[in-house]
Amino acid sequence: MDIEILENAIKEVFKKKKKNLFTFLTGAGISADSGIPTYRGVDGIWVKGSTFHRPEEFGTYSYFLREPEEVWQYNLFRKKMFENALPNNNHFGIVEIEGLLEDQFQLITQNIDGLHLRAGSKRVFEIHGNTREVKCSKVCNSILPFPKNVKSKELKEDLSEEEIQGLKCPTCGNWLRPNILWFDEYYDEKTHKKASSLKVAKNTGILFIIGTSGATTLPLRIAHTALQYGAYIVDLNIEDNYFTKLLENKKRAIIIRNEIKTALPIIKDLIEKNIPKN
Repeated sequence: MDIEILENAIKEVFKKKKKNLFTFLTGAGISADSGIPTYRGVDGIWVKGSTFHRPEEFGTYSYFLREPEEVWQYNLFRKKMFENALPNNNHFGIVEIEGLLEDQFQLITQNIDGLHLRAGSKRVFEIHGNTREVKCSKVCNSILPFPKNVKSKELKEDLSEEEIQGLKCPTCGNWLRPNILWFDEYYDEKTHKKASSLKVAKNTGILFIIGTSGATTLPLRIAHTALQYGAYIVDLNIEDNYFTKLLENKKRAIIIRNEIKTALPIIKDLIEKNIPKN
């Protein structure tokens, strides 16, 4: 890590009155130390999905319409995994940085595990949704709290009749669905804060990309927008990824190929060291 270049970038952002946000874009890598598998690795969470279908087919709205109970069994298993996990030092490190920066801080996460919020983060956009809510799968599209009478499950544990009824929309009677983004869906503002996160990107002075490969469209667009509007981009990942090509030969790109738990404390210290004194 070239600490001098990173520190100079941080100093420059603190001097700005506009486009001065410190924005953190996080993905599954930040939760790996909590025991939550990443999505597409050999032991990734999608490997534990349907026996008969590729993730890109199983994790779709169209498949849910055909097999809602099967999809709910998997999502209740995944929900239980998230509930049993605890925030790790990476999540708490982000909280500490938020405490230092206050209104200059924004967090955009692809994670649906809720660990950023459980760690104490407050300025959070969950662009892939969350497991705390459900929404009608048909015309109502209302976002509702997760039904209290529906419990998290083991992978092969069936839904009870009471739980099936609890997963029906109270307005129209159609199935409720997880309030998350599936492979065959598009980002919107209501669920995924598309416009809000892009507005943050335009006003960002330095964007930290942490623990995400950028395999979905909105994170890449956030990075592209921030770069277009003059931000520094810090790519903190252990290997090259979808952001690599975007950042190639860019003067404001800072590439860090290191573990999050090693690099994040250094970033925090540099921010704390250079905060303007009133």
